[in-house]
Amino acid sequence: MSKTFKRFLLAGLVTVSATAAAIDVKPDAPKRYVVEEGDTLWSIAERYADDAWQWPEIWFQNNQIKNPHLIFPGDEIGLVTINGETKATVIKRGMASRTVKLSPGLVKMQPTARIESIESAIPAIPLDAIRGFLRDHRVVQPDELSKAPRVISGSNGHILMGAGETVYARGDFSEAEAAYGVFRQGQVYVDPKNGEVLGAEALDIGLGRVDAVDGDIATMTLDRTNQQVSVGDRLLATEDRELIARYYPKPPSIDVEGQVLAVSGGVTQVGQYDVVVLNRGDRDKLEPGSVLVIEKAGAIVYDRIAGEDVRLPNTRAGTLMVFRTFDKLSYALVMRATSPLRVGDHFVTP
Repeated sequence: MSKTFKRFLLAGLVTVSATAAAIDVKPDAPKRYVVEEGDTLWSIAERYADDAWQWPEIWFQNNQIKNPHLIFPGDEIGLVTINGETKATVIKRGMASRTVKLSPGLVKMQPTARIESIESAIPAIPLDAIRGFLRDHRVVQPDELSKAPRVISGSNGHILMGAGETVYARGDFSEAEAAYGVFRQGQVYVDPKNGEVLGAEALDIGLGRVDAVDGDIATMTLDRTNQQVSVGDRLLATEDRELIARYYPKPPSIDVEGQVLAVSGGVTQVGQYDVVVLNRGDRDKLEPGSVLVIEKAGAIVYDRIAGEDVRLPNTRAGTLMVFRTFDKLSYALVMRATSPLRVGDHFVTP
């Protein structure tokens, strides 16, 4: 029987239903494993399951353990039998050592219960690879950028400005926002099958504080810049949005298939821990934590007997996990690549 497990995300309490079929723990799964610094939920899941997205099926929340849905460095994970099924769970919370000064030159190491914040729990995936995409990047409709206020000048007529400088912007400031993000239009994404415009990437350039507004002209101070602000850059109101830092690998709730549209850096080759853009999003029931399989199109070979070209079956080439979604697009991190990947490769529900 499937079980429903409650898991906390930083964005709130989310309930995730496991798939109906029971998943067996790998035969060579460790009976005991002590979590180390640098581990991720994904890497631990792969020690116990053939695929990380099977984690919800094999993880048992030991309610005798505080925060049983979170795993910390130093915790001991072990195998237990629940209703005849083998599960993985936290069997013991880790212990930290503290130094007790006894007398000059004599030190005793005494164990003490570890007190950890939720933020110190191990992440699902390497957060360094996605931090900028969580905080800075946005996907908007192209007309949202074209209608947004724009930078028209810097102080003394400068056309390139940096942090601490004054800039002047023109547009609709009737909402009286105290601060605006400065953005520059990046790639406009179009669905390769039907030509639908899916969104435009708004690249984070900096952050400006409004000092004064006179009609449609705002005087602003640049508090932060990632690169020089230019005339023509656009202003978007800052988002009041909590960043999700905890994910739980799981398959999408419905069957999804699509295509890799782009990779960070503007190159065509894709490798492990690259961030890719997918042509599916919220409306396709994708959500942070959704795991997808990348497939390479089978080669076309010539059947000499039939006298015709035949495409061979697709082959599994990698795995990715969605970490941020928009209406029609998603950002995902490539977790595994078993063969060379490229922009244009397809993905499906595992």
